[in-house]
Amino acid sequence: MDVTTDDPHGFVSTGHLPDEDRIAALLTSAVTRFAHVADGDVSDVYPALQRVSPDLFGVALHAADGRVWAAGDVDARFPIMSVSKPFVFALICDVLGVDPVIARVGADPTGRSFNSLAAVEESGGGRTNPMVNSGAIATTSLAMDIARGDAWQFLSSGLSRFAGRILELDEEVLDSARRTNHRNRAIGELLLSTGAIDVHPVAAVDLYTAQCCLAVTARDVAVMGATLADGGINPATGERVVSARAASAALASMAIAGMYETSGTWLLHVGLPGKSGIGGGIVSAAPGKGGLGTYSPRLDTAGNSVRGQLATRFLAHELGLDLFASEPSR
Repeated sequence: MDVTTDDPHGFVSTGHLPDEDRIAALLTSAVTRFAHVADGDVSDVYPALQRVSPDLFGVALHAADGRVWAAGDVDARFPIMSVSKPFVFALICDVLGVDPVIARVGADPTGRSFNSLAAVEESGGGRTNPMVNSGAIATTSLAMDIARGDAWQFLSSGLSRFAGRILELDEEVLDSARRTNHRNRAIGELLLSTGAIDVHPVAAVDLYTAQCCLAVTARDVAVMGATLADGGINPATGERVVSARAASAALASMAIAGMYETSGTWLLHVGLPGKSGIGGGIVSAAPGKGGLGTYSPRLDTAGNSVRGQLATRFLAHELGLDLFASEPSR
């Protein structure tokens, strides 16, 4: 049962960032502190991802009031990959409503890897959650019902509105992914067999694959996160991209499973909704404050950027972004 309201006078999360000079210094410090970390490896899921320089590292912060800070390789392009998931989820929820989408896709963590087939088989009706591949493919498939023949336009334009600019496909990565995404195709067939999707699985997986191959930068990821943090309004363009309810649902889903099977550890140490991608990006958002985007392609075994996690944890603490941090009232 949906008990939410549209009361414009309801209290919402808010807060203030430190002064501008301190923010700039902290972002520079984050890059300097962790640039030497050589743990992890670039993704080998798709051959094209293996050709990226493992030393790239950038951090950007986009405040809800529109101010921007950046350090490192913030303009390096990389495929958005799974960082797209919360934003597509928000776009679908904006049209269909949060509860109907969750009833179809699921919401709870699986405790398994992001591309697990067992998670689909073990859940009721193939439902997992929108932050793992199976739930994300099911979510993306709903765009085919919403937009019919224009599903790609619906998704690409929606993700571009989150970024505040037109995002382009990385054709090399897309071609590589289409040639080798055998596991996602298996997930698509399994979703169809469980009734989790009702469209052609090959078409659904191909649409999802294209979605993941849009090229972004750390700056783009930061403004996308800031759009969720600002209740669905892009602070760079002033455009309402999705409703406040859809933005809130996306943040909650990120908190639940955005960092895959390590989501609990992330939330404990960082205290922010976050979403990673095997392209090396991480987006996180502090409601009422802004969005943080990091890029570094060295990944841990769960598929999360090693340096990105370290930088986000450091900045969440130093900038006062942790949603669970508090002080005595007196």
